[in-house]
Amino acid sequence: MDHTDRIRGRRLTRPLLALAALLAVLLPGVPAWAHNALAEANPAKNATLKKSPSEVKLRFLQKLDPDYTTITVSNAGKEKVGASAPKVDGATGSVTIDAPLANGVYTVAYQVVSTDGHTVKGSYEFTVANPAPALEPGPVVEDSEAPVEPEESSAAPAAEAKASATAAAAPPLVAEESSNATVIGIIAGVVVLLAAVAAFLFFRRRKA
Repeated sequence: MDHTDRIRGRRLTRPLLALAALLAVLLPGVPAWAHNALAEANPAKNATLKKSPSEVKLRFLQKLDPDYTTITVSNAGKEKVGASAPKVDGATGSVTIDAPLANGVYTVAYQVVSTDGHTVKGSYEFTVANPAPALEPGPVVEDSEAPVEPEESSAAPAAEAKASATAAAAPPLVAEESSNATVIGIIAGVVVLLAAVAAFLFFRRRKA
């Protein structure tokens, strides 16, 4: 190998070695981005339900610690509805609702702990819109042989169709943190591979 080849090798290797050094500094911070996150929820975020759910089930990206898992359901007045203590099964936590929920907007709030000890919390809303509520009894008419029947609501079929369309269109909850961590991991792997190849070529040329 002549002097010119050695200079070219050094010019190619130095930038890659600099990238490898920078990556070595940044990599220890990558696990901090891998905090736990909500991957799927039932009822889903912003869903409109035709009947009250019997439970709320949340699936996360990492396993949950039963001692540090909290799941609550509150009504529009920020009053917690009756529900069981959270039940944890791996990365899934759930609570059973004690009684059927009335029509209205409800908020699910959760707090869990990542495997690195970082606390993660969040909330979302869903709506209960039962299209067939119980009918009120009709007025009592005195001195009349024919009873007065309650007036049927013509809005019930339309409300049911609207509730079905909204529930079907509700998108599943996706954890954006997971996609960001995946992209960063791929980039880091490519840089490490380039640095390894450059180091191999550099030392091979020196031996030659």
